[in-house]
Amino acid sequence: IIPWNFPLLMMAWKIAPAIAMGNTVVLKPAEYTSLTALLFAEIIQNILPPGVVNIITGDGRVAGTALAGGDIDKLAFTGSTEVGRILRKQTAGSGLKLSLELGGKSPFVVFEDADLDGAVEGVVDAIWFNQGQVCCAGSRLIVQENVAEKFIQKLKNRMEKLRVGDPLDKAIDMGAIVDKTQWETVDGWVKRGVSEGGVCYQPNIPMPEKGLFYKPTLITGLDPAAATVQEEIFGPVLVSLTFRTPGEAVELANNTRYGLAASVWSDNINLALDAASKIKAGAVWVNSTNLFDGASGFGGYRESGFGREGGKEGLFEYVRPIWMERPRTGLDMDSLSAKWGGHIPARPSMLTPAPTNGHSLPPVDRTPKMYVGGKQVRPDGHYTVTVTGAKGKLVGQVGDGNRKDIRNAVEAAHKARTSGWAMRHGYNRSQILYFIAENLDARNAEFVKRIVEMTGRTQKSAQAEVDTAVERLFTYAAWADKYGGDIQETTLRGITVAVNEPIGVVGIVCPDEYPLLGFISLMAPAISRGNTVVMIPSQQHPLSATDFYQVLDTSDVPDGVVNIVTGDRDHLTKTLVQHEDVDSIWYFGSAEGCYHVEHESAANMKRTWVGYGLPRDWMSREQGEGHEFLHESTQVKNIWVPTGE
Repeated sequence: IIPWNFPLLMMAWKIAPAIAMGNTVVLKPAEYTSLTALLFAEIIQNILPPGVVNIITGDGRVAGTALAGGDIDKLAFTGSTEVGRILRKQTAGSGLKLSLELGGKSPFVVFEDADLDGAVEGVVDAIWFNQGQVCCAGSRLIVQENVAEKFIQKLKNRMEKLRVGDPLDKAIDMGAIVDKTQWETVDGWVKRGVSEGGVCYQPNIPMPEKGLFYKPTLITGLDPAAATVQEEIFGPVLVSLTFRTPGEAVELANNTRYGLAASVWSDNINLALDAASKIKAGAVWVNSTNLFDGASGFGGYRESGFGREGGKEGLFEYVRPIWMERPRTGLDMDSLSAKWGGHIPARPSMLTPAPTNGHSLPPVDRTPKMYVGGKQVRPDGHYTVTVTGAKGKLVGQVGDGNRKDIRNAVEAAHKARTSGWAMRHGYNRSQILYFIAENLDARNAEFVKRIVEMTGRTQKSAQAEVDTAVERLFTYAAWADKYGGDIQETTLRGITVAVNEPIGVVGIVCPDEYPLLGFISLMAPAISRGNTVVMIPSQQHPLSATDFYQVLDTSDVPDGVVNIVTGDRDHLTKTLVQHEDVDSIWYFGSAEGCYHVEHESAANMKRTWVGYGLPRDWMSREQGEGHEFLHESTQVKNIWVPTGE
């Protein structure tokens, strides 16, 4: 499903990778630009076999909704964040892959040592190209304070020379707004900016008497929290802010719920690259703007969506692992419980007493705690949940976590992330993972015994699980410094670097099968790539995870990198997925739980990875480790660095 602002380019971005990877396509163009799509259909009808590319036109609320609910395997959407939320909810639990390229409020950062004249031309291209009707438009100008006045004056002088008129005239800089509704929306935002205390500047230039033309607009003097600064306008409106230090520049650039693109201008390459690495955006252009190439991925962070268009990373959106069948949950939407995720208090039950091991007294009663911020902590509610073995015998008790326990764990994970876990060299993270593996292997027999006790499986099966868990840790220790990114072969005279950045705070909900191996297989790739995690272990067999935090304590793992909260899986999951500061959720529970995770994630468009309640062989290297896990642990940022004078 594509928008109207770049009808031909969007078609190419969607159709080319899909058919290149062997898929067939149904394209739904925007109502305003359907003729472009139909002309394209005439071109390809004698080239491609019938049915490879299919184009349907019509109203998005009818045709688009029908397409999203149809028998498809993948939905790729470019458009507004509002519609992206609707599609995320509509497709929740269906099993189809989803990539969303949504709105943005991209920062345009100008440092004091930048080529100011060049930066002015960059601003013109960033915000007034296509009348600002561009998802990655550089609509937030952030200028260093001591050159701000000079730069703004240069920009106003340049605005006086912009030409507005018929876009088929090669001498014209800006054309018309797409329709009356959009024109009124843009004008409404400008008026709101003035009401918020902004100073509006529009050049005194000739304007066509007929048509939906809007003057290029600059608004200064606004507070960073003003709605006009924060919200996407999708028109030729630029808002301006100032900063004093590079740190302030990055803070202002990241002070948005979007993260699609950014532009950084400085003649100091060290400063520019440092800022580019810290700005949360999928594409960062250094001393340039609006650079695109099919060999380089384009897509967003945060509420700008997920998935990539272009590059090798974009091809991943159109394939699935060889072993994986077409994921279809068969979930009856009418049977979904509205009470999913509600807290069910623990109740005492009749249990077979734990064995006394031949002693006159039972073993010491030890209740494992939560593990938050590198410390063992009691559950906030002071309740426990009974853990029983395969034969109904009492195995132990664990804390019954609640919303506050999740809140504390997320805060600890954020603190660990901001204190530098992601900034550590991959080699350092690898050594810590090796250390974890060594310490786990030293307690091999203890973990084998625990698995047998909880699950009733054979000694041989439990031994294989522990041995595989140790191998998994070694695998991701090796990957910790070998998945950092790539150099993209673009047409740019310079360097385009694809950096695999950590996602941030990842909430991980583990499967019940293989309680230790499932936990390790999900935790290890996430932390190896610099993420911090909040782990919800197997609800049936949580004691392997609570035993494991003693291994973490002795393995130099920084406080807060791994946090473990036990209790009712779905109740804790609901709290995690609704938490605005959690960046991604991995869920390997029931099909109903997968639906709710994907549906609730639409609130802030966090990434999700769910198992749809389908089986996965965690003992297998093909299904239990590898590139799929690393791909889900990272997000790709493409940094464009032109060279030459």
